[in-house]
Formats: sequence, C-alpha cells, structure tokens
Amino acid sequence: MKIHIAINGACGRMGQRLVALAKEDPQLVLVAAIDAATNPLQGKDAGEVAGVGTLGVPIRYDIPLGLRVDTLIDFSAPSGTMAVLPVCVDRAIPIVVATTGHTDAQKAEIEAAAHMTAVLFAPNMSLVVNLLFKLVKLTAETLKGKGFDAEIVERHHRFKKDSPSGTAMRFAEIIQESQGGEFVHGREGIVGERTDTEIGIHAVRGGDNVGEHTIIFTTIGETLELVHKGHNRDSYAKGAILAAKWMANRPAGRYSMNDVLGL
Repeated sequence: MKIHIAINGACGRMGQRLVALAKEDPQLVLVAAIDAATNPLQGKDAGEVAGVGTLGVPIRYDIPLGLRVDTLIDFSAPSGTMAVLPVCVDRAIPIVVATTGHTDAQKAEIEAAAHMTAVLFAPNMSLVVNLLFKLVKLTAETLKGKGFDAEIVERHHRFKKDSPSGTAMRFAEIIQESQGGEFVHGREGIVGERTDTEIGIHAVRGGDNVGEHTIIFTTIGETLELVHKGHNRDSYAKGAILAAKWMANRPAGRYSMNDVLGL
C-alpha cells in the first residue's frame, strides 16, 4: 500500500524538490501540496511548479477535510510550521519538521504537539549530518578536559534567512552537553585571549552553497576537523523523504533522525 504524503512549503526550493522526489518514488503518492495563502502560485499544479509535469495536485493553503494523509513533511518557514502544526495535531497526522529558525516558544509548541501526534523535529535531514552529530558527541566526550578548543564554521547560500544555521547550533549544543562552556557568535575587536570555555560559532553567507559545516577541535600541536559538505539539496530532501516513510502512521511521540537511522 502506498504512503499518502503531504508537503508544506511546496513552492519553496526544498518543497519543489520534495514534490519531484515524491513523484519518482513508487512507495509514495503526493496528496497535498501546501503553501502560504498569499503565495501567487496558489491553485497551480504542484508538479508544474516543480517542473516535473502535471500531478493533479494543486497548491493549497490547507489540507482538505477527509483527505487521507499518512505523513506530512514541513520544509517551509517557522510561520508555515506553526500554521500547519494544529492541523496535524487535530487530525493525528505524523509530521516531519525540517524547517529551522524557530523561536524558543515555537520549539516548545512543536515539542508539546508530540503528546498528541507523531513528531520528528530535526535541525538537519541529511543522513550524513545526523551521523556526524553522533561523531561530534563521541569526539567531545573523548577530548573533554584535554585542552582542546571547539569552533564551528558554517557556510550557506545568500538566501538563507536564519543565522547561525540550526545545524551549527545543534553541533554547538552537543559539545556544550558533553563539555559545558558558552557560545561565542563570531569575534570582533580587542576581545582578549580565547577562554577555555568558549564554543565559537561562525556563519558565512554567499552564492548558492547548500550547506557546509566544519567542527574544529584544536589544541597546541594538532587539529581534528569533522566536515560535511552538501553538494545539492537532494541530501536533505532524500533524508526528509526517508523520515516521512518511517513516520507514516506512527503513534504519538517525539522521534528523531536517530530513530530513522537506527543509531
């Protein structure tokens, strides 16, 4: 039986790619393509918007009543997440939240939704990045108290709205959870010598880079760098598709990409 999938943010760069991948996947059938009511593409065929031909699924701002949706991927904007979240809660639709840039209050609301429906909330959908989260945790725990400084450099395209990236912040949080310390967002002026407790976070914006993250553990005499480079958006879109398949018809609860990957 095919999995009925909905995509929130279907007109965006990631949303269009998700529409295209869903069309190619024999396990999936796209039943709803959602975007903001103010989007000028409202009513257009989602497949035509994505450049993959007619699918018979129009861009809408809502999910029709009675429509079977086994899982929903949200790859939109924070406001888009918060618009669709109550619908998923009311209809017990499992949701994969791949959007970043939420406020603390919005994050708390997403977490609370897991009491009523299945929620997978991840700062990055790349399979390799989620493996890297585990490797950074192992490295931070192993090097704790051994004189290593931790710094994170992330690089994204000029169109990215949030900074630093949600992925970079998750790397920083993993290090902090293992070693303690405080976040330092860039440095400017005469700031004095680096302290032992700093976790530096630096954002680069430009061009069409889909995402690079470098986690640096360095001390006097040697350096270890853990690096991920996204070559195109498929690394994130395919991870979201895999997560959506895994989440289809799951009971209420909080899930992560570790569950999907069996880590």
